[in-house]
Amino acid sequence: MTEPVLRIAHLYADEMNIYGDRGNILTLQRRTEWRGIPVEVRAIGRGPSPDLSDIDLIFWGGGQDRDQELVFTDAARYKVQAIRMAIDGGAVVLAVCGGYQLLGEYYVTADGKRLPGLGLVDLHTVPGSRRNIGNIVIETSTLDLDPPTLVGFENHSGKTYLGAGLQPLGRVVRGAGNNGEDGTEGVASGNVFGTYLHGSLLPKNPRFADLLLRRALQRRGFTRLEPLDDTVEMSAHESVRQVVLKR
Repeated sequence: MTEPVLRIAHLYADEMNIYGDRGNILTLQRRTEWRGIPVEVRAIGRGPSPDLSDIDLIFWGGGQDRDQELVFTDAARYKVQAIRMAIDGGAVVLAVCGGYQLLGEYYVTADGKRLPGLGLVDLHTVPGSRRNIGNIVIETSTLDLDPPTLVGFENHSGKTYLGAGLQPLGRVVRGAGNNGEDGTEGVASGNVFGTYLHGSLLPKNPRFADLLLRRALQRRGFTRLEPLDDTVEMSAHESVRQVVLKR
């Protein structure tokens, strides 16, 4: 068997996998394999963390409230140091919804329970009075994506606030985003990316998927990725964008 070049850790693959989030892993895996690059995906659940020092990309998605509370407790106890060391070593992180909230300093549940986050990024999440559900379009300005828009589906009542000077993943064109107040969506802090975009995100946003792969593969000596035919993927992207913006 060919030795894997790209190693992906799928954190809490069973507990944090709603609204098609597993499709993000499949997209990363296929877009790597289509370029002839061997890839390995490791599913990592609750309990003491394995060594993540050879991991190039870390992903975790969203979960139901009960599972999310279990994950927050487990991550704070077992995973935070291993994840920090992986990031310091150049690993890329993509965290969606519950995973995104977990990046921050803390998360307050609907019944007022304050759960500690990983403290990887200066953000926090509190409960909102309404649930934000529907397609969302955001526009990025610092990632050099073509097109600069990202599309997805949000379903959350949490309101996330970024610390001073922290860069959002993008600005909301249509939808709620982080909190429905300041027009921000997600976070982009170095190689750490968080977002509320489900749906799943990467199949409909292939250029963003490739940005994550390029950064993850840099530590393996890759300076560029061969282009792929993204006609189908960009058609899906444009379809969602047009539907949302015509409302």
